[in-house]
Amino acid sequence: MELVDALLALSRLDALPRTGWILAGVPAPERVAGHILGVGYLALALGPSVDPPLDMERVLAMALLHDAPECRTGDLPKAASLALPGGAKATMEQRMGHDLLAGFPPSARARLDEYALQDSPEARFVKGCDRLQLGLECLRLLRSGQRGLGDFVVGLPREESQEFAPLALLWKEVHIQLRAIPGPH
Repeated sequence: MELVDALLALSRLDALPRTGWILAGVPAPERVAGHILGVGYLALALGPSVDPPLDMERVLAMALLHDAPECRTGDLPKAASLALPGGAKATMEQRMGHDLLAGFPPSARARLDEYALQDSPEARFVKGCDRLQLGLECLRLLRSGQRGLGDFVVGLPREESQEFAPLALLWKEVHIQLRAIPGPH
């Protein structure tokens, strides 16, 4: 029963839009499930090139689970997260995530905790993929003609993921392509 309820809750991520894009005026914003899938694709494409090697099973589990609690919390925009007391969002997401994943194997909750703590190369790599996916989505939107994303472009990390060469190289390419788009972003 717990597993069925969790799987049904997680399926709602396909309908949950990413709030930051709504606030930026994007008419058909990316969904949380699409973001999670993009993070997974990045992890799968870049992870095997990382040296020293990463535990790809843990990487992919974290990529799939990193935003799972949002099926219960919603996608809080950055401004709202910053207005909360320090650690409040992380505590809420941990509690919601543990409750949500109660019917899953214990390793699922362990991967969610590992991602939150950012104390392993695998967790930091997935966080880098999470940020890079935002950059790629921003690039996609700008290429499609969307404007009003200047705050996103300015907020994208410039020297991201130096710990992981494949992430750093792809970030460099994304920034080159962002600069090549004419006009205000």
